[in-house]
Amino acid sequence: MIKNTIKLLLAIVLFASCNQYEKSPSGLAYKITKGNGKEKLKHGQAIKLNIQYKLPAKDSILSSSFEHIPVYFVLDTANLGKYNFTELLTSVSEGDKIEFRLSIDTLKKMGMVEYNTIFHKGDFIAGKVDIVKTFPGQPEMMADYTKEVEAEKQKEIAALKAYTDKKGIKTQSTPGGVLVEIITPGEGAKADSGMQASVLYRGAFLDSKKAFDSNMVNGAGQPYDVVVGSHSVIQGWEEGLKLLSKGAKARFFIPAMLAYGPQGSQPVIPPYANLTFDIQITDVKVPAPKPAQQTMPGAQPQGQPVGK
Repeated sequence: MIKNTIKLLLAIVLFASCNQYEKSPSGLAYKITKGNGKEKLKHGQAIKLNIQYKLPAKDSILSSSFEHIPVYFVLDTANLGKYNFTELLTSVSEGDKIEFRLSIDTLKKMGMVEYNTIFHKGDFIAGKVDIVKTFPGQPEMMADYTKEVEAEKQKEIAALKAYTDKKGIKTQSTPGGVLVEIITPGEGAKADSGMQASVLYRGAFLDSKKAFDSNMVNGAGQPYDVVVGSHSVIQGWEEGLKLLSKGAKARFFIPAMLAYGPQGSQPVIPPYANLTFDIQITDVKVPAPKPAQQTMPGAQPQGQPVGK
């Protein structure tokens, strides 16, 4: 009897909650909580917002900007989306919050998802958007974005520093914020800008024993040649390699913003992933001049290791 009563109460609460949602022209279920803003968003306006997508059925977050860098864009009212939150933007103001629900079945009909181990028939995605701020123009928006990027990087550096301190790992920091544990110093010239470093590496996530990418085989392997300063590798490598000479062994602790940042490198590296690389320098030398090459128009460059 008690269990049936509880189920009935939950059903009533759920029904009442669903009734609070309105429907957009495309059928999107949504509700808006008003903030202090007075003017509705308009075409050409520069906007800063946070957004999250969550699967309530699994209690898992698919993506979120709330703990990282907000989303910035200029509103184009001629290209508002259908069956997503953007079709509601001209109805909200700075400080407003939007909650919305995306039916997996509807997304399947639209060809946007497939039923799989993540998206199940009958389920929905719960989304929320906070309109954080509007700007007079794009220069002001970009200045704010730059501040957010720096704040994110400093947060990641602090997390890595706390990790290495807890583990008792002695590191030195590069100007950009890569923490480098020098295990074997090496000898000779450093791998400074313009020099070619031959590198054996093993990339992993913090506290992970499994490498996501490596060219090491029992302490040996085919080195990967990097011309430092050529921007052919992630910034964390560019900075860390400059501290090393031939024969050096080190470990890089690289903040996400000096690696793959908000996008990650899917499907291997998720967004905002701080990384570690075990590094061995087998050689440092002046690179040989590159021979002139001709390529067919549209030819794709050769692939690089995942960790670059």
